[in-house]
Amino acid sequence: MGLADQFKDKAQEIADQAKQKAGQGKDQAKDRASDARGRGGDQESDSSSGLRDKAKGRVDDARERFDR
Repeated sequence: MGLADQFKDKAQEIADQAKQKAGQGKDQAKDRASDARGRGGDQESDSSSGLRDKAKGRVDDARERFDR
Protein backbone atom coordinates (compact mmCIF):
# COMPACT_ATOMS: atom_id res chain seq x y z
CA MET A 1 0.00 0.00 0.00
CA GLY A 2 1.51 3.24 -1.12
CA LEU A 3 1.38 6.63 0.53
CA ALA A 4 -1.22 7.87 -1.97
CA ASP A 5 -3.49 4.93 -1.16
CA GLN A 6 -3.27 5.73 2.55
CA PHE A 7 -4.36 9.31 1.90
CA LYS A 8 -7.22 8.16 -0.33
CA ASP A 9 -8.40 5.71 2.33
CA LYS A 10 -8.21 8.36 5.05
CA ALA A 11 -10.06 10.88 2.84
CA GLN A 12 -12.79 8.31 2.16
CA GLU A 13 -13.06 7.52 5.88
CA ILE A 14 -13.41 11.20 6.75
CA ALA A 15 -16.02 11.70 4.01
CA ASP A 16 -18.03 8.74 5.32
CA GLN A 17 -17.87 10.14 8.86
CA ALA A 18 -19.03 13.53 7.60
CA LYS A 19 -22.00 11.99 5.79
CA GLN A 20 -22.91 10.02 8.90
CA LYS A 21 -22.72 13.12 11.12
CA ALA A 22 -24.76 15.13 8.62
CA GLY A 23 -27.43 12.44 8.66
CA GLN A 24 -27.48 12.48 12.45
CA GLY A 25 -27.77 16.26 12.42
CA LYS A 26 -30.74 16.09 10.06
CA ASP A 27 -32.43 13.49 12.27
CA GLN A 28 -31.90 15.65 15.34
CA ALA A 29 -33.23 18.70 13.52
CA LYS A 30 -36.33 16.77 12.45
CA ASP A 31 -36.89 15.65 16.04
CA ARG A 32 -36.53 19.20 17.35
CA ALA A 33 -38.88 20.52 14.67
CA SER A 34 -41.42 17.84 15.46
CA ASP A 35 -41.21 18.64 19.17
CA ALA A 36 -41.56 22.35 18.47
CA ARG A 37 -44.60 21.72 16.27
CA GLY A 38 -46.12 19.64 19.02
CA ARG A 39 -45.63 22.35 21.62
CA GLY A 40 -46.26 25.24 19.25
CA GLY A 41 -49.44 23.73 17.89
CA ASP A 42 -51.10 23.91 21.29
CA GLN A 43 -49.97 27.46 21.83
CA GLU A 44 -50.96 28.42 18.32
CA SER A 45 -54.47 27.06 18.68
CA ASP A 46 -54.87 28.82 22.02
CA SER A 47 -53.72 32.13 20.61
CA SER A 48 -55.77 31.79 17.43
CA SER A 49 -58.90 30.95 19.40
CA GLY A 50 -58.21 33.97 21.62
CA LEU A 51 -57.88 36.18 18.56
CA ARG A 52 -61.03 34.65 17.10
CA ASP A 53 -62.96 35.43 20.29
CA LYS A 54 -61.61 38.97 20.33
CA ALA A 55 -62.60 39.53 16.70
CA LYS A 56 -66.05 38.07 17.31
CA GLY A 57 -66.49 40.44 20.25
CA ARG A 58 -65.57 43.42 18.10
CA VAL A 59 -68.01 42.32 15.39
CA ASP A 60 -70.75 42.00 17.98
CA ASP A 61 -69.93 45.46 19.36
CA ALA A 62 -70.06 46.94 15.85
CA ARG A 63 -73.42 45.30 15.17
CA GLU A 64 -74.81 46.69 18.42
CA ARG A 65 -73.69 50.21 17.48
CA PHE A 66 -75.14 49.84 13.99
CA ASP A 67 -78.48 48.57 15.33
CA ARG A 68 -78.95 51.57 17.64
